Amino acid sequence: MADINFSSPTLSPELRAAEPAAGEPLRWDIIELLFFAYRDFVGDADHELEAFGFGRAHHRVMHFVTRYPGLKVADLLDVLRITKQSLGRVLKQLLDEGYIVQKTGNNDRRQRLLFATPKGEALVAKLAGLQTRRIDRALEQIGPAGAEKVRQFLRAMIDRDDPDKVLEAIFKTPVAAAKE
Repeated sequence: MADINFSSPTLSPELRAAEPAAGEPLRWDIIELLFFAYRDFVGDADHELEAFGFGRAHHRVMHFVTRYPGLKVADLLDVLRITKQSLGRVLKQLLDEGYIVQKTGNNDRRQRLLFATPKGEALVAKLAGLQTRRIDRALEQIGPAGAEKVRQFLRAMIDRDDPDKVLEAIFKTPVAAAKE
């Protein structure tokens, strides 16, 4: 394997042109930490999911369906920002293998509402346990005040036309009230 100097990467002309106009340096330190943190955070779950023939898309679908019982398929598409076709393949496998069930809406029969089965809930709890242990180990190093800063940072990283809309859809409360 070639030696890689992570502290001072050589920038191509294209990367130099992408630097912020104000002459601010690129945030290579945070960018690379996010890459590695994400790799390890999802890697814990990825390893477990392999045994079931599942991937990250399955994990994300099961996570939100378990956390928000009765989630509409349309809302899941909006939260995950994936196509109907991509969701369809994953959803079919999760339905066929008994990890989630789909019901029609009480008021609108066209709605498809998703619920986790006990089997699905158990798998999500196992995956969340792995990820919680990793988060807790990291938070031990920065303390309770640091945990709130991490939450604020991650919320600020959400890139949408209306980032609060996503959080409101997930948390079912206005974000302004949640920040107080």
